[in-house]
Amino acid sequence: MTRFIQFYSIFFLLLTHQVASARKTSMKERKPCKRIVLYLHDTMFNGTNGFNATSATVANGTKLGNFKFGLLAVFDDPLTTDNHLLSPPVARAQGFYFYDMKTTYNSWFGYTVIFNSTKYKGTINIMGADMMDEKTRDLSVVGGTGDFFMTRGIVTFRTDTFQGFDYFRVQMDIKLFECY
Repeated sequence: MTRFIQFYSIFFLLLTHQVASARKTSMKERKPCKRIVLYLHDTMFNGTNGFNATSATVANGTKLGNFKFGLLAVFDDPLTTDNHLLSPPVARAQGFYFYDMKTTYNSWFGYTVIFNSTKYKGTINIMGADMMDEKTRDLSVVGGTGDFFMTRGIVTFRTDTFQGFDYFRVQMDIKLFECY
């Protein structure tokens, strides 16, 4: 019986050592193969700004809490290379976000960046949680087409400015780690 325990103790130690050493090598930091910084400009439709609006509420929030819980918005926002709203857009962000927390402002985004510039052709698909209380937030790049075929990476959000619920601008630092 003691041989049995010794054998499995050694086997267990070797197994845990292999798992620990494999984990150390896979956690090394990599540099992105492509990096793009863009500014997303979102102007919410308020009933009077139909010509300038780029997003609209399609499902109103619930009365659960004071943080717009349940509100769903769709958007077609311009993306620029600087933080000026009137700069020429190099791409558009098309998708939706909804507020998904009752105790603070928090949203979940699912959208596609569609490039229309001469520098890039194709799309980047992005999804993830936007925890608005944080200075920076990371969302996942889950794929793409054209110049971004099957890409993977991270988009770091940083709120650049906001004007109540009517307008916000987010800096998107797109870091791609799989480029084909």
